[in-house]
Amino acid sequence: MASRPATTATAPAQPLTHLVVATPDADHDLLAQLLAGEMALNRTDLAGAAGFFGKAMLLSDEPEVAERAAGLATAVHDDAAAQRALDRWQSLGAEPAALAAGRAQLALDRGDGDEAARQLQRLLDSGDKDAWRQLGRVLLAARDQAQAGRLLEKLATAQRLPADPRAWLAMSELGDKLGRHAYAMQIAQAAMERFKSPETYAWAAQMTFRQGDHAAAQALLRQAVARHPESTALRMGYAGMLSQAGDNAAALRVLDRGPQDADTYALRASLAARADDDKAIAALYQQLQKASPDVRRHNAYLLGQLAQMQRRDAEALTWYDQVADDDPHAFDADLRTAVILQSQGHSAQAHELLSQLQMSYLDQPDQLRQAYQVDAELYMREQHFTLAEAAFNRALQVVPNDPGLLYGRGLAYAEAGKVDQAVKDFEHLLKIKPDDIDASNALGYTLADADRDLPQAEKLLRAARAAKPQDPAIADSWGWLQYRLGHLDKAAEVLRGAWQSRKDTDVGVHLAEVLWKQGRQQEAKKLFDEVRKLDPHSSLLRETLKRLQP
Repeated sequence: MASRPATTATAPAQPLTHLVVATPDADHDLLAQLLAGEMALNRTDLAGAAGFFGKAMLLSDEPEVAERAAGLATAVHDDAAAQRALDRWQSLGAEPAALAAGRAQLALDRGDGDEAARQLQRLLDSGDKDAWRQLGRVLLAARDQAQAGRLLEKLATAQRLPADPRAWLAMSELGDKLGRHAYAMQIAQAAMERFKSPETYAWAAQMTFRQGDHAAAQALLRQAVARHPESTALRMGYAGMLSQAGDNAAALRVLDRGPQDADTYALRASLAARADDDKAIAALYQQLQKASPDVRRHNAYLLGQLAQMQRRDAEALTWYDQVADDDPHAFDADLRTAVILQSQGHSAQAHELLSQLQMSYLDQPDQLRQAYQVDAELYMREQHFTLAEAAFNRALQVVPNDPGLLYGRGLAYAEAGKVDQAVKDFEHLLKIKPDDIDASNALGYTLADADRDLPQAEKLLRAARAAKPQDPAIADSWGWLQYRLGHLDKAAEVLRGAWQSRKDTDVGVHLAEVLWKQGRQQEAKKLFDEVRKLDPHSSLLRETLKRLQP
């Protein structure tokens, strides 16, 4: 059979074969410009962000994009770009008030006070509910604060401000920030006289107090509290001012009256503690104990503090245990619990609780530092100085060069007999804080106690004594230095004064040793017995007696 001729098969044309998708370049891609602008803002590259949003506004019909471009251009002081952005924003239908604020900001950036005044007047005439707030923002952001202050006084007069006390207070506060203190005071007093609200009274009193007229400020708050006895903010402000003037008793009387909340309870406790008023502390504790379960639950931490102030440690532990885990004082309650447990002889429980806190707050440096520091200080009380040193080391890994931690570790080194390391810590601390009197005293005493570099010890302790002439701890160091220098009579005189000022174990032991060396052994023995009653477990007492009576 004849063969069939070969043919070449041709596939039919596909509909997308010749279709070309147009892909805009980056300069004409709205999304790319917006993303680039946001990324620049994340890098705090304002100039770059302004450039990207300037391109984006030309590709977008959204007024918000042009508004963003205008704000960024003004922020980087590119006045020409800001003008273009404002014009574009207006063409896209900007709100009149917002546009006027933007043009006013640009005018201020250019130093054109007249144009800024015209635009701000348009803003206020727009009837926008946020007009005064926007005016405040524009003036606060001005480069020339003096010019902004003049505009504020011109536009925000008592005759023009709205019937809203918040606007008056905002303009007064803005005037104060811009250095227009007389204007700020004038508006504050006018607001108080017109509205007589707690907020206007409080602000006028604060302004009056800052001007130095404390009596007038107190009189204003006294009048305000009489008019608004239900306002806890006014009562707290008045009590705070009385306390600052040294009249804690009057401050407590103000807070005792009227509604109570967590803040008033806390301030009352603070004032009572400051005044060393045991009766006020006991009365507040009883009042809170009789409050509703909800009030007690929200004030469990304060109740624990009040119980602790009255040495009711068992009750304090019960209250601290009731502090909720989400309470802002939960960590502090646990710290105080550890301290009480240790004072009750439950050292193992105390350190176990602190160990748990250290694990729980690994990602919170402030709390972690405190947990380590309290752990170290409890070891110091227990005279486990090596363990205290280790805890201070862990804390210093969290907060290197912390003055309080360096001081604590230096004391631990000194108590453990590691004089070189103690001296190194105290000297390092004095490089960080050259005027730290406690560090000067600690270093001076450490050198004197080790009987080395006594001229340097004398220099340090003389400076500390000049700064705090009545401090018993510094007097103890100075007296001990005199003993090392061989000035027994002077040492006995200084140490006796320190002992009479404060019955401290170390001072008593030092004085007794000096008396012993003076040949007054019977008097020294009586003093040793008195010290033993204060602290039967004192390592210093034990070592001193062993040295004097081998």
